[in-house]
Parts: sequence; structure tokens; C-alpha cells
Amino acid sequence: MSDNRAPQRVPPRLLECVRTAQISKNLIRVTVTGESLKGFPTDKKGAHIKLFFANRKTETLTLPTLDGDRIIWPVDKPVTRAYTVRDYREEVNELDIDFVTHGDSSPASGWAVNAKPGSKIGVAGPGGPDPLLAPADWHIMTGDLTAVPAISAILETLPTDAKGHALIEVDSLEDQHDITHPEGFTVKWLQRDKSRRTPQLAEQIGLLAPPEGTTSISAFIAGENSSVVACRDKLIADYQLTKKQLYAIPYWRRGQDEETYHEERHTIMDKVY
Repeated sequence: MSDNRAPQRVPPRLLECVRTAQISKNLIRVTVTGESLKGFPTDKKGAHIKLFFANRKTETLTLPTLDGDRIIWPVDKPVTRAYTVRDYREEVNELDIDFVTHGDSSPASGWAVNAKPGSKIGVAGPGGPDPLLAPADWHIMTGDLTAVPAISAILETLPTDAKGHALIEVDSLEDQHDITHPEGFTVKWLQRDKSRRTPQLAEQIGLLAPPEGTTSISAFIAGENSSVVACRDKLIADYQLTKKQLYAIPYWRRGQDEETYHEERHTIMDKVY
């Protein structure tokens, strides 16, 4: 007899930093662990997680709790941000999370650049669509530095015979680094040109062509809002991709913080195509 019950929700976990590692000029990896991390899924590389940081006024980290399906927030509500599972190693019970660093003023970046062994953080999830990149003969992936953790994680989990292109736009080519990928994949790094009026990643997609005999295409698009929307619309126009074949998620919008951009992001994610 099958069990069709939904999996039990896991409350946010209070974890602590084990170590940090500089991946590139502006990308740092923080490895965390804790007793409550045991049992974390081992097949969720690239999946979304929610991170909890100390309340900005009280500087204390108190995590919400669950009452059935209801979330109970503490009075000193923590700051929350959406991030990506870079890797989880069950044998040592360690979770890697990569952060783009842009100073101490941001709750997430500030925590990451100052993290030391024992620094506390809350983690909920993982969640999000599964898979992030639909099976296909040929794949297109685009994003900026904020999308590199997800792109890297996805590439590491693809079949060895997977084919496609990953296009990554960065403000500085000092952030270019080796990414493990199937032999049939190309990874191209592009430096952002601030004088451009149109997103160059969408233009780069127009320069690609599927190999002869390709019968199916899928794509993963993430990063800054305007670039994600332009890439999504280009793929829909050129290949008539649907939501089953195209996952496009804007992580952030230039000139806006997480709180003010939150609702607009969901409007974009809810678009039917």
C-alpha cells in the first residue's frame, strides 16, 4: 500500500560555520554543520534554501518555529534571504553555501565575509522545482555571479553525455574559475559592459545553435531581473519553450534590496508561458 502523505515539514535548523574558502575574488564558500543538519537530502545540489540571519536591531538570531503548517515568527524576527545548496556531504554532515561578497552592509554578505568557526546561521529547506534543469538533448544555462553556485551544482549532476552551453556574465573576470562540467558542455565567461542598454546574455543566446538532430531543449536562467527576463523571452521566442522546459528565476534587481523586490519577483515567476 503506497503512502501518499506529504513529507513532514522540517523546521529551520540552527547551524554553525566550520570554515570558509575564497572561490574567486567576489565569491566565498561557507561550510556549515550541526546536529539538526543530519538527514539533509543528498540529491539537492542547486536547490533553493532559505537562510536566517540575526535581527538587525537586536543582533540576536532567533529562528521561527512550526505549529503544524503554520510558521510562528519570534518578536525579534530574523533577516531572511534565499540561497542555493552548493553541496551536502552526508559522510561528514557538512553543507556548502556560496555567497557573492559585496561588503559588510548586506546581512548575507556581511555574515559570510565575517564568518568564523562557530558563527551561527539558520537554514530552512531545501525546496524549489525538481529538476532545476529538465532532461533534454541540449541545454542552455545563463546567469551572473549570483547564479554560479546553482549553475556549478547542476553541471556536476548532469549525465556525462549531456550537451549544451553555460553563459556567465560577471562584473570582473577575476571571478572566473574552473567549473566541473560534462565534456559536451561549453562554459563561457563574459565581462559585463555597464554601457550596454540590452542584456548581452540574451544576445549571446541568439548566437547559439542546437546540434543537428536535436529533438529537445531545456534551459536554466538565473540572476539579475532584466537579464533573466530578456533571456527567458528570447528562449520562448526562438524555441517556444514552456515552463516544463525553461526554469527562469530572477534572484535580484539592480537598485533594489531583497525586501522591496520580493513581490515583483513572484510576479515574474508566476508568468504563464
